[in-house]
Amino acid sequence: MTLLRVPAAAPHDLILDAYQTAGGIVVEDIFAAKTIDALRQDLTTAAESFAPGVATQGLGPGGKTFTGANTLRFSSLGKVSEAFFDLLENKVYADLADAVLLPNCGSYWINTGQAMFIGPGEPTQMLHRDCENWDKFCAPQWPHCPEITISAMIPLDEFTADNGATRLIPGSHTWADFSDRGKPEMSQPAIMKPGDALIYSGKLLHGGGANQTSSSRRALHLSFLAGWLVPEESSPLDYTDDELNGRSDRIRRLLGHSSYDPRPYAGGGLWLRHVNKIEDPAGLS
Repeated sequence: MTLLRVPAAAPHDLILDAYQTAGGIVVEDIFAAKTIDALRQDLTTAAESFAPGVATQGLGPGGKTFTGANTLRFSSLGKVSEAFFDLLENKVYADLADAVLLPNCGSYWINTGQAMFIGPGEPTQMLHRDCENWDKFCAPQWPHCPEITISAMIPLDEFTADNGATRLIPGSHTWADFSDRGKPEMSQPAIMKPGDALIYSGKLLHGGGANQTSSSRRALHLSFLAGWLVPEESSPLDYTDDELNGRSDRIRRLLGHSSYDPRPYAGGGLWLRHVNKIEDPAGLS
């Protein structure tokens, strides 16, 4: 199967159908140039405070191998760029995330909002599925487990086959064997320009490509997760109530500043304070 590409201006049903067919698609011109330009400038400046190879995914040496010895990663992007909040309000991505995740949860929140700058000489990352983070939920039901996470890889530079474009295996989200990670030669590079995004299922095999150039491949990753699961990043601790005053209800929810209501599905209220929703007066500390 060949990587599918659709314009952001296409009808929602066409975008959703392409996503469900391939498990990952390039949505062209989904983000405004001014948003991407601001993110490129702000994140490049912020990157000066971080060193390549120090991210470990919280897992020590094994995690460091996964994240890359010459790859620079950092999060809390809304703390360094106002443009990050524009991504959270993007209607095309929001509509797709709603269609994919809301059949399985009352609401969803941010899993990761992370800069990923692949440095020169970084080898190809292992192919993996993001849903492996919640292995005990997904593996027993594979391949029929519900969609729990959706991701967007957002280039700040041109993505090419030589500079580390994300590689993926379209259709691998439906493979029968959860442990089958395919082979590198089966993967395709997601060639993109700034303003595009690779949007893909947590079930899809993918990984960072090798950077064979002399410059870093700058990008950021924005993923959403079903609200009843624990995300990778601690956004609720990164942003205070005061910092999110005046932000939309959607942004506050995505960053963990509202409780989880399972309705219309069965389940209990989660992420509470004093047994009340944290956004209700009785739940305020």
